[in-house]
Amino acid sequence: MPKRFPSLSRYGLGWSTRQRVTVIATGLAVLLALAAAVALLTRPAATGDGRASVPSSGPSSNTSSSAGPAASAGAGSVATPPPVADPVAFAKAAAALLWSYNTRTTSRDEQLAGMRAWLTPETKYADWTSIAAQVPDPVLWSRMADQNQYATATVTEAHYPSAFKEALADDPSAITKAYIYAVTVTGKQQITWKKGGAGAEDRSLTLAVQCRPNANCSLVAIAPSVVP
Repeated sequence: MPKRFPSLSRYGLGWSTRQRVTVIATGLAVLLALAAAVALLTRPAATGDGRASVPSSGPSSNTSSSAGPAASAGAGSVATPPPVADPVAFAKAAAALLWSYNTRTTSRDEQLAGMRAWLTPETKYADWTSIAAQVPDPVLWSRMADQNQYATATVTEAHYPSAFKEALADDPSAITKAYIYAVTVTGKQQITWKKGGAGAEDRSLTLAVQCRPNANCSLVAIAPSVVP
């Protein structure tokens, strides 16, 4: 059996200390990203202990368990970011992107370039390292291509983690600093390779998504831990 794509739900691989402080926040009551005091995610490897809910003025926090988008990198290209302004909807699409690939038609460089198009242009928040780390190294990608390996993804559910909602309730105005939301997404990845090889794996990850008012959402980072 060929080597399969490494788990795309690895969290925090390659994160620097500065990036952890900027993107995750070190305490649940503190949603500050260094200079901008940004409302973000949960602290690394910790459980939530804050208070509350996303402000009613913010984007929808739909937690529907109905099937989400399925996606794959096809015909030499990677899915493009959808023009949506809702953090949950965008996180679903981004997770499908991260769990999908097609080594038969897409090179590793094309995969990375396609993923980068989803990244926020605001460099003070963007953590490209955490996103690029989801793609195998060139040698492994080549071996996967030798086996015509590809994967598709189905998203089943997405929601704001409780720790994020609770911390945001402690300081509702914090979200207006950078409009960055934490969204936990779950789903399934179907992997296929030549000679009838196939397999499926459950997936779950937490994404930092930026959705400023009157603008489409973009991807900020992958969190190093998942909090329900």
